[in-house]
Amino acid sequence: MRKFLLVALLCIVAVFAAACGKSEGENANSSSKKSEAITVKHELGETKVSKNPKKVVVFDYGTLDTLDKLGIKVTGVPKGNIPSYIDKYEAKEYENVGSLKEPDFDKLAEIDPDLIIISGRQASLYEQLQELAPTIYLGVDTTRYMESFKENLAVIGNIFNKEDEIDKELKSIEQSIADLKKKASESDINALIILANDDKISAYGPSSRFGLIHDVFGIPAVDKGIEVSTHGMNVSFEYVVEQDPDLLYVIDRGAVVGSSSSAKQVVENDLTKKTKAYKNDNIVYLDPNYWYLSGGGLVSVQEMVNEVAKSLN
Repeated sequence: MRKFLLVALLCIVAVFAAACGKSEGENANSSSKKSEAITVKHELGETKVSKNPKKVVVFDYGTLDTLDKLGIKVTGVPKGNIPSYIDKYEAKEYENVGSLKEPDFDKLAEIDPDLIIISGRQASLYEQLQELAPTIYLGVDTTRYMESFKENLAVIGNIFNKEDEIDKELKSIEQSIADLKKKASESDINALIILANDDKISAYGPSSRFGLIHDVFGIPAVDKGIEVSTHGMNVSFEYVVEQDPDLLYVIDRGAVVGSSSSAKQVVENDLTKKTKAYKNDNIVYLDPNYWYLSGGGLVSVQEMVNEVAKSLN
């Protein structure tokens, strides 16, 4: 009996020791994962970033779109003009970190984020933000849209271990683009892109903010000499009539910045009614949530492809 009890006791001790060893190993592995970091090279420099950061602040709505699609938790966002399709981030559970151009530095200091992600509107504040937390720039370079888009996704995939999910989403987008380019090549039409801002309009061509319609989707520009500018080339409706595009793409800025004017009322005037685009019912109003607020996201890029593909039906 004593022998049996001794053997049982030794077994218990062995199991306990093994469990402790395993627990210590797991804790060591957990600690290793927590401390793991990578160096992210981006347009504004190099930043050391911890893998799987817990408190993430995002100033770029395209990146917010991507993180939301991937199920990655976000702590803070600028709540001024959140795109309607991701308006869940207006909820109180997400911290309001100011506006796109004016971050709330006091709130950021209070949050003490593990990572801040910015794009063009915050580029001039990079050094200040970097002093508060590791900051990376993930804006899209419109002169090489898809390459830049994929590079940004690769960074996100690496930081959050989401490479497989991103690869799957990218394959779907690339197939949609290939289908769209084929449709564009068979349609033999040209297009003009304009941004409507109250009673003013500006034109965008290849390599511009909205130039992926030409550069990536394959729809020829009616005017290849449009000045490349963030704010577009100021033009008149006489210019639109003179160019006489087969397709006129309109992005209504006012619709997402609180303007009371309607782009449709402004654009469809007596002059544009003379164009082929109007006569053939080919004035297309693109969703400014995707095009103006959140370009470069997994959802927004796919929706951009969908909208342009639909316009060619």
